[in-house]
Amino acid sequence: MMNTIEILWIDDEINLLTPHILFLEKKNYNVSSCTNGADAIELVKENNYDVIFLDENMPGLSGLETLIEIKNIKNTIPVIMITKSEEEYLMEEAIGSKIADYLIKPVNPNQILLSLKKNLDHSRLVSERTTINYQQEFRKISIELAAVNSHEQWVAVYKKLIYWELELENIDDVGLLGILESQKQEANQIFFKFIKKNYSDWFYDNDAPVLSHQLFKKIILPEIEKNDKTLVLVVDNLRYDQYLVLEKTILKHYKNPKEIPYYSILPTATQYARNAIFSGLTPLEMNNKHKDIWLNDNDEGGKNMHEEEFLNRQLKSLKKNLPFSYHKITTQQTGKALLKKYNEYRDNKFNVVVFNFIDMLSHAKTDTKVIRELASDDKSYRALSNTWFQNSSMLELIQRAQKDNIKLIITTDHGTVNCSRPSQVMGSKEISSNLRYKASKNISYQEKDVYAEHDPKSIFLPQEHMSSSYIFAKDNTFFIYPNKQNYYANYFKNTYQHGGISLEEMIIPCVILTPRNN
Repeated sequence: MMNTIEILWIDDEINLLTPHILFLEKKNYNVSSCTNGADAIELVKENNYDVIFLDENMPGLSGLETLIEIKNIKNTIPVIMITKSEEEYLMEEAIGSKIADYLIKPVNPNQILLSLKKNLDHSRLVSERTTINYQQEFRKISIELAAVNSHEQWVAVYKKLIYWELELENIDDVGLLGILESQKQEANQIFFKFIKKNYSDWFYDNDAPVLSHQLFKKIILPEIEKNDKTLVLVVDNLRYDQYLVLEKTILKHYKNPKEIPYYSILPTATQYARNAIFSGLTPLEMNNKHKDIWLNDNDEGGKNMHEEEFLNRQLKSLKKNLPFSYHKITTQQTGKALLKKYNEYRDNKFNVVVFNFIDMLSHAKTDTKVIRELASDDKSYRALSNTWFQNSSMLELIQRAQKDNIKLIITTDHGTVNCSRPSQVMGSKEISSNLRYKASKNISYQEKDVYAEHDPKSIFLPQEHMSSSYIFAKDNTFFIYPNKQNYYANYFKNTYQHGGISLEEMIIPCVILTPRNN
């Protein structure tokens, strides 16, 4: 049997509300009443109420004054204010004092009932409706997966899966989340086959998706040219689901998000994908045209040390003379230093800032036991990313840009996937170290787990030796070597990696936002 809901109704004309009280009592609510704020405060001290109805215009203590006292005693009780006044200032004061709802007299019983359900039954009703809706949508997604055959359809399917993942995690239904996870795994297996079949054609096909090396020229540059000032934020490793969590905060400062999902090139690794963004070239073209600043896997030195120069050369090749600055943020200190110099670069035509925190978080999860515990699954990984963002120089930079009416573009180079299944590989001693792709001569691998490309130039990748090949891991697979395979299988299991083929790594966001009016 359900416990009776206890209501306290405070109104100096409580006798006029008898029909409403009788209506609620027939619905099994228990209603106590009083006619002034002072008595109400004593009742709140002595009793446990589930919800309070509060009139604003009363003799003695006003409704707002009573509300403040009630919140000081028991801050978690939902208080629904009911008043004859439609004054805007009163609404703002009440909302600022954290009322649960605001109703204007005269109210009818069904308005009261709706407000009760909204405040007391909201979680249960949302949970029940979400469960029903996903059960219906599950069948639709399964049908779509059987028929999907274009890069646009894959974007739509992936965004739908993310939507339901974020919805279901709010109701904490472990069973449904397990079903969704299975559906995501099925989707990634089918997506892998799709990429294996179509990827090489995208470099020659006018109907192909926007790829990493086309992102700046096709999407970012046109936005820069039509705005006075633009801030471009490149957040390394930012998955689509992570962006959607951060967006809730971003939309307090910016509006009208225009999402343009694009596809990361293979390998979905920083060296390849991010350099491609800034250079406007494929890795093969970078290798051929910019040997002085392009480094292959086995070359010594940092692989992303020349992004600013790549961007300079791209602008020069496009005959664009646009004042810009480039910044890379890898620590809290470099973020603070960037903010201190804000006035020096804010009036540029555009500024590019690369934030490496999400990338560092994924590596820390591999290397640090505490981070493994804090980011044990996608939900906690998103939450940890959001915790960083709420206290980051990135958010402060966004806030400053909004005040200066600067257009905002947020994007990334690739995503990451939670890896759980090891697959054994062997190669020459020069084999690349990444866990999701390998480049080497004479690679031995489990054929079912990889997309192997023995002619790298066909997908615009450099080929260090005539017999060099690339292999890319599918869905949640990661590569291990035969020596100490059990140790490394356990060490890297359930870590976030990138470089291979998955929806999470390849379909990534580019979002254009307009500043809200100050």
